[in-house]
Amino acid sequence: MQTVALTAAALVAFAGNSLLCRMALGQGSIDAASFSTIRLIAGACSLAVISAAQGSRARASAGAWTSAAALFLYAIPFSFAYVWLPTGTGALILFGAVQVTMMLGALAGGERPRARQWTGLVLAVAGLVYLVLPGLAAPPLAGAALMAVAGIAWGVYSLRGRGAANPLGQNAGSFARSIPMALVVSILAFEQRHLEARGVLLAVASGALASGLGYVAWYSALRSLSATRASLVQLLVPILAAAGGIAFLGEPLSLRLVLSAVIVLGGIALALWKSGAMRSG
Repeated sequence: MQTVALTAAALVAFAGNSLLCRMALGQGSIDAASFSTIRLIAGACSLAVISAAQGSRARASAGAWTSAAALFLYAIPFSFAYVWLPTGTGALILFGAVQVTMMLGALAGGERPRARQWTGLVLAVAGLVYLVLPGLAAPPLAGAALMAVAGIAWGVYSLRGRGAANPLGQNAGSFARSIPMALVVSILAFEQRHLEARGVLLAVASGALASGLGYVAWYSALRSLSATRASLVQLLVPILAAAGGIAFLGEPLSLRLVLSAVIVLGGIALALWKSGAMRSG
């Protein structure tokens, strides 16, 4: 059950990131560049504390800067995209890009998904489209492109994390190395800076809790998940984010949301049934 628990914790954290970002940027309590930079700094500090407590350390590796670049290319576009995009549209673009990236990675790595897995993926994606399509206007091109970049980068970061011997150390190293990149963006966007206490606190929570701890759980879970299965279970995140919006942001519960959740969960269950994807690692 360890893989189940780690995967569930990571998916809740990812949904939490979307909620925290929308709370901060949607109400204008912080600018996107500052949110991203504070988020990465808080994540690095959180991981450093955990590493020290466990007697671990973030060791440099040949691929550390590549992972840091992927993390940076996810975090910065993610925040800026949500300045333009509504939550449903952004989630659809983000996780659509993630699925395509991870499925291509699976194919490149020699995995051959079965017909049941392809069917489950199509069904789950159809459920997400059903959830957001009724209110889906043509999104701003800049925001859509940024969110697509974020999804591709997150897919790459996840694929690289699957082979990590020390998930905690690799995440800590990636977060630390991404900070100088984020600071450059903050400097370039200095004239647009806007910081309120609420926005800063939300960014810290996003970095230290939803990102730092969430990514450790995800990296650990990835050691027991194939790329195909990892891409499929991430389709739960938009559903979890929608549920969080209902619970914490007062968004209404609609029949369409319930039906969409049933379709998405049914697709994932079809793809993972008796596949061993959720066995303990």
